[in-house]
Amino acid sequence: MPKPLRIMLSVLLGIVVGSCVNMGLILLGSQLIPPPAGADVSTMEGLAAALPLFEPRHFLFPFLAHALGTLAAAFVAARLAGASAIGSAFAVGAFFLLGGAANALMLPGPLWFSALDLLAYLPMAWLGLRLAGGTSATPKPST
Repeated sequence: MPKPLRIMLSVLLGIVVGSCVNMGLILLGSQLIPPPAGADVSTMEGLAAALPLFEPRHFLFPFLAHALGTLAAAFVAARLAGASAIGSAFAVGAFFLLGGAANALMLPGPLWFSALDLLAYLPMAWLGLRLAGGTSATPKPST
């Protein structure tokens, strides 16, 4: 397979897998930690209006969804990209970071959550890369 096509497919599949992990955790979180009484979280407008009612525990699964979705995406992209693992892992990390920034603008939650959330994307992409074996902790000796 040509290298550019392999890179594009690795990034695309990483994004799909990461998005599935993200959505799965969001759905699981809403079952384990229900929204506050009277909150309508079925629409973006309802969710935005309900955010002031949320307690810190309501932000646990969104954070996990964003962080672990990015981790899974970077892992998949790095494993499939071969020699281009670093670029692919950080490409999906950047993709999810941009999505997180857009989400923070559309749904302005507490500042502490937005800061913590946005600071997690690239480190999680790096961790996914490391777990995929895309970079080593120590440089390889040259021969």
